[in-house]
Amino acid sequence: MKNSMGNVLILTLFGESHGPYIGAVLDGLAPGMPVDEAFIRDQLALRRPYGKISTSRVEADEFVLASGVFNGKTTGTPLTILIPNTQQQSRDYEENRFLPRPSHADYTAYVKYRGFEDYRGGGHFSGRLTAALVAAGAVVLPALKEKGIIIGTHIRTLGKREDMPFSEDSEILAGQIQRINEQRFAVLDADAADGMIKAIEEAAADKDSIGGTLETAIAGMPAGIGEPWFDTLEGEIAKWVFSIPGIKGVEFGNAFSLTEKTGSEYNDAFSITEDGQIITKTNHNAGVNGGISNGMPIIFRTAVKPTPSIFRPQETVDLKRGEKTVLTLSGRHDPAIIHRVRVVQDSVTALAMADLLSLHYGTDYLGK
Repeated sequence: MKNSMGNVLILTLFGESHGPYIGAVLDGLAPGMPVDEAFIRDQLALRRPYGKISTSRVEADEFVLASGVFNGKTTGTPLTILIPNTQQQSRDYEENRFLPRPSHADYTAYVKYRGFEDYRGGGHFSGRLTAALVAAGAVVLPALKEKGIIIGTHIRTLGKREDMPFSEDSEILAGQIQRINEQRFAVLDADAADGMIKAIEEAAADKDSIGGTLETAIAGMPAGIGEPWFDTLEGEIAKWVFSIPGIKGVEFGNAFSLTEKTGSEYNDAFSITEDGQIITKTNHNAGVNGGISNGMPIIFRTAVKPTPSIFRPQETVDLKRGEKTVLTLSGRHDPAIIHRVRVVQDSVTALAMADLLSLHYGTDYLGK
């Protein structure tokens, strides 16, 4: 089992949906980084469910910094975050123990761990563990901001509804990132929010679910970060992002639509500012050339699948009896997860950037 990720800054994720705790260990943090507990709480609040567009399982997400922090700053030793689970309803999962939910990890977990896995609420595969990812990301996001690197994610599409894309103008983009980071339902166009929320509520009323795409921007990333071939900047980001349950695709820039263009249309011509900064006149390559950052904003989109837990009858098999059957779920489930995933995407993106920067500049970089 592999539950750790990173090269210099290593994150280990642990816990189960219905166990006593979930949590994360961050090893490789620079000493002297301020740890803002209020900011961690605010980030966890952005992930927390609310209203008719989310599950009714609402955890307080009270956390404990069990090690690695002293007098409000990192010590340089492993930082451990513990988050108690307090709202479990395990009985919801006992009746269907051997009935894998379609598009969930129930069947693959059963095969891999030979039936010894904690199946309640998805166990170690549950989206509940993304709370630990958010808390870990909240440790490094302020340190990145101190270096002039800001990260933000908005809901680009939900079903057939669209939000406006991020601006290609760096100054406008910085303002957009700041604005959406203050929103609970993160969109750039306020009018888009009403239609998206209505679509989620309609899916819930229809005992169904809905997915969409997220768009993330990293502004202020210096040029020269990343590796060619096997540890490319895009590859490292994608690896972290694919750790989020429900992410099924990653696209940098307008990659797929740009396949219809010619090289002369797609290429990003270089230019230089009055103060001597090298820039590109367009950003079709999303801030990355040859697997390495070129100093332009890094922009990527992810496909978030419809929540697999729906309340309609679904075909499955009984693993114990070896026969076909029909599953009808009960319990508490999200009609959409995209509005909650956005802060998780910010968090893992921050962890990926912190790791790559520490690898490039040295392990003390974020603590200076």
